[in-house]
Amino acid sequence: MFLRELTVPTDHIKGAGPASVKALARAGINSVAALLCYYPRDWEDRSRPVLLADYSRYPAVCTVVRVTAHDWFGFGPMKTLKVHIEDESGKAVLVCFNRPFLEKQLTVGMQYRLWGRFYYKYGELQSSAFEFEPAEGAAKGFGRVLPVYPLTAGINQGLFRRLIHQALNQYANPLEDELPPAIIQRDGLLPKSEAIRSYHFPESMEHLDKARKTLIYEELFYLEVIIGRRALERRTITAAKTSTVPNAKLSLLQERLLERLPFNLTAGQSAAIGEINRDMAGPYPMARLLQGDVGSGKTLVAFLAALRAVEAPSLEDISSGEAEPAKEKLRGQAAIMAPTELLARQHAENAARLLEPLGIRPAFLTGNLKAAGRSHLLKALAAGDVDIVVGTHALFSRDVFYRNLTLVVVDEQHRFGVTQRQAIMAKGDLPDLLMMSATPIPRTLAFTIFGDMDVSVIPDLPPGRKTVRTHLAKESNEAKVYDFVRKELATGHQAYFVYPLIEADINRDLKDAQSMADRLGRQVFKGIRVALVHSKLDEEEKRRTMEAFRLGEIRVLVATSVVEVGVDVPNATCMVIEHAERFGLSALHQLRGRVGRGKTQSYCFLVFSEHDGGDALTDDGKTRLKVMLENSDGFIIAEEDLKLRGPGQIAGIEQSGYLSLGIADPIQNAGELARARSDAFAILEEDPGLLFPEHRRIAAVLERAPPFSQIAL
Repeated sequence: MFLRELTVPTDHIKGAGPASVKALARAGINSVAALLCYYPRDWEDRSRPVLLADYSRYPAVCTVVRVTAHDWFGFGPMKTLKVHIEDESGKAVLVCFNRPFLEKQLTVGMQYRLWGRFYYKYGELQSSAFEFEPAEGAAKGFGRVLPVYPLTAGINQGLFRRLIHQALNQYANPLEDELPPAIIQRDGLLPKSEAIRSYHFPESMEHLDKARKTLIYEELFYLEVIIGRRALERRTITAAKTSTVPNAKLSLLQERLLERLPFNLTAGQSAAIGEINRDMAGPYPMARLLQGDVGSGKTLVAFLAALRAVEAPSLEDISSGEAEPAKEKLRGQAAIMAPTELLARQHAENAARLLEPLGIRPAFLTGNLKAAGRSHLLKALAAGDVDIVVGTHALFSRDVFYRNLTLVVVDEQHRFGVTQRQAIMAKGDLPDLLMMSATPIPRTLAFTIFGDMDVSVIPDLPPGRKTVRTHLAKESNEAKVYDFVRKELATGHQAYFVYPLIEADINRDLKDAQSMADRLGRQVFKGIRVALVHSKLDEEEKRRTMEAFRLGEIRVLVATSVVEVGVDVPNATCMVIEHAERFGLSALHQLRGRVGRGKTQSYCFLVFSEHDGGDALTDDGKTRLKVMLENSDGFIIAEEDLKLRGPGQIAGIEQSGYLSLGIADPIQNAGELARARSDAFAILEEDPGLLFPEHRRIAAVLERAPPFSQIAL
């Protein structure tokens, strides 16, 4: 029996009463399997003595003490008990806040086993977080390593420990190993039954490490098996693709577009389009992630890919004198999906400007399109009279049909959920997929999440682009920032001001975009046109405002992070982000990328509060600002962001359902991840169907007992 097959209800566990079962259910624990997979968040090592004198060298003290005296401080009913103790190495005090009853339980002159976290305060060694039991008799909560669980209402640590210990005794012994025996033997891993038991109640910290190593590797191994199978499935699909250009060379329309451009592609762009062309000429659908920093030219690469997809066979045939047969061949279609109407409109305008002269028929589709225009456009799409359609999530609405959708491009992919991407893919017959991200995805995370996709990276920026100069400024020095921006405006340039809130919040001491737009327009930049844009404005008003800013009619744009993804304004040279400590690294990097789009030197000011919401600026806040000051490479910033926030918190990961692991961490366990990937892919290459006797266990685990909740890639 595999662990996840333990679907026995929790009320079958001895000692689990109705109240406990209800409390477990509130925490989502309804079965023995769920309870055994409710892993500790920490462990208390009470197996080794740690004397009072050694309190600073270890996380906690674990010793035998004698109570020497009681003392009280404070007045009236608020008096607090102090219990004076000593062991062979020194003296200390137990501060018993709201626990006066301990006066009777900790008797002067008696000895107790004590575990506690100590600190030096008011000239004495103190602890207010401690546990104890009489030194006489058999040890109950001492002499071993105890798990510490995330608590839920109605269940304390003691009850969790008892219920899980009982569940292990009743159900853990017959658990089967879920890893291949060869891997267990090679790496010295524990059998599954022993691993799960030792992770909850290890004999020692060394045994805990072995159990952790086993369970982490198991999670990562099955993650990579799932990814590997999806990669193999995609590669075994032989789509009926009839590419007119049989290899990675540029197609006729691609060449014509490049001839019209006033610049050459960067090396990174050229490499990316070569990889995309090779995929699109292959026998199975492309699945490629295109990564590139802000301003690296991913959209142009997407347009080139779209030209390849919709390449009219007749153009190839006409060049070879075979025009008549080509009329029977079906022209392809490409759909480019952007997360906001603002960005989609910009892509559509650029597509019209660059591609219409080549005979391409682009269109723009959003949910705000009026009924008459929408009806006409949908008929044209279904008839094949539109080659490239750019839009938002409206592209996969139920009433949208395509004649021959051969390429789907998803821009800013992390902003779309998995089901949304699947919906647009279902509009075609195994179309090629190109996902783009201007939010650099750390290599380790891409290795995990997009492991069944090929990855292209555009590492370089177009020639002439200058690195944005970044400055930190205290909120008390913001007048100097205003003076600098005023000088830039005087030379004809433009500026962004970004705030964390749309409107004032009486509970938060933060500046907001609405109030600051008024102040900047009336006082700071009097006589200069200032405008406001945020997510609560309707799309048409946002479009008009952004268009006026792009044309230079608006000189200062006040906004929230809605401009993180927005139109390109090469004339904007200043980005001022107030309360910068409130923004994540990814958002800060994206916002900074709104300037520096032209050849003029640009600047980013990270204005921070010395006090974050009334408290001192957090260490994480300081770290983020320092990372932004010292780095301009988005991939380095993404790695730092991942270290700070973890894989589950990176933008879009949770909401898109990419990754749900129990205890494995792709960053902390990068070595195990690489080894698990190598093992999983080697097994699948040798035995894609997992039919060999030594691999049937893997197939059974995948079929009957997934090792973690759900992975939707």
